[in-house]
Amino acid sequence: MSNKAAEMNRQSIEARVRAKVYASMGLPIPRKVNAPNPLLVNISARHAHLTQEAVEKLFGAGHQLTVKKWLYQEGYFAAEEMITLVGPRSRVISNLRILGPCRDVNQVELAYTDAIALGIRNVPTRISGDVKHSAPGLIMGPKGSIELEEGIIRAAPHVHMSPADAEFYGVVNGDMMRLKIGGPLAMTFDKVQVRVGEGIKLEVHIDTDEGNACNLQPDTPCELLKN
Repeated sequence: MSNKAAEMNRQSIEARVRAKVYASMGLPIPRKVNAPNPLLVNISARHAHLTQEAVEKLFGAGHQLTVKKWLYQEGYFAAEEMITLVGPRSRVISNLRILGPCRDVNQVELAYTDAIALGIRNVPTRISGDVKHSAPGLIMGPKGSIELEEGIIRAAPHVHMSPADAEFYGVVNGDMMRLKIGGPLAMTFDKVQVRVGEGIKLEVHIDTDEGNACNLQPDTPCELLKN
């Protein structure tokens, strides 16, 4: 069992135990205890999504991405393959991980500090897949390079959820929610976009800048709230 799967199993057991404790004491059970799935908040580090055509141009004809590590969402993985991203004045980020499977558009997701380090000042904050008029850049692999006219974004905070989760929280795809982070650097993200899909596990993604700002840890209390 992976660390994330073990953590989710622990949270599920704890939720059931809490529900029994409240019931045994004759107290009302807090609403979140009855949520269909426990909430997981993860930091999404900089990475790239590529088309199959781009993969072959960068790594050679017929090349297929190789699974290095399966991610929390079923069917998604961090690939063995990495690329180099070149920004203005030849500043670079090397060993940029590709996530699979391949997509229909090429996209690079950076934190704001990554973009500043590259010398890119106009990286828009977008939901994944929305790359129109986003920042340009050059990506390089061992067999070739691609000049991206657009495709570099800063990923907006978002929450993946199943239809059951959406019904519980009273939201639909595209809605905005609030993410309340506890701990010594407590803060609230007011615009977390909902992304609903069948077979999707409840998971919030924030970038490394956001995760560092709130000092997100495995045991940091987090709460997802409807606006």
